[in-house]
Amino acid sequence: MELKETILKRRSIRDYLPEPVPEEALRHVLEAGLIAPTSRNLRPCRIIVVRNRTVLDELAKAKNGAAALKCAPCALIVTGDSERADTWMEDCSVAMTQMMLAAVDEGLGSCWLQICMRRTEDGRSAEEIVRSALKLEEKYRIAGILTLGIPKAAKEPYTTADADFNKVEYID
Repeated sequence: MELKETILKRRSIRDYLPEPVPEEALRHVLEAGLIAPTSRNLRPCRIIVVRNRTVLDELAKAKNGAAALKCAPCALIVTGDSERADTWMEDCSVAMTQMMLAAVDEGLGSCWLQICMRRTEDGRSAEEIVRSALKLEEKYRIAGILTLGIPKAAKEPYTTADADFNKVEYID
């Protein structure tokens, strides 16, 4: 698949078939995240693969908009070692972007759920809910969760007409 086609096909998928993610496809997605560029090549990103239904349901309580975890067969929790790099958020974001594009290439759907700096309706920290569910050390900050699975339905790809060039400014 051409990169431009992959970018246009990437859509947020929130409804998945109950089938597991094929191991080879999961490996390809993980590789894309693990080889993503990082500031000063410090590589602070750590990815936790969750396929346990009980844990996925617990993670779905982390914030409004996390309902996709209730039907996703797999989730990738992307964390950054805040003691290793102060750019952990940016580095994790690049990794998540590459994994979303790799998911499209594998015929999978994904949805980025931001966790850092989000709260539940009752004011609890989404990051603390995830940290507690996964028993993570404090130094690991949670950038986000990437749901992953076989889409229940296809979404129309974006087109180049969806690019709003009014948001571009040139300084020559």
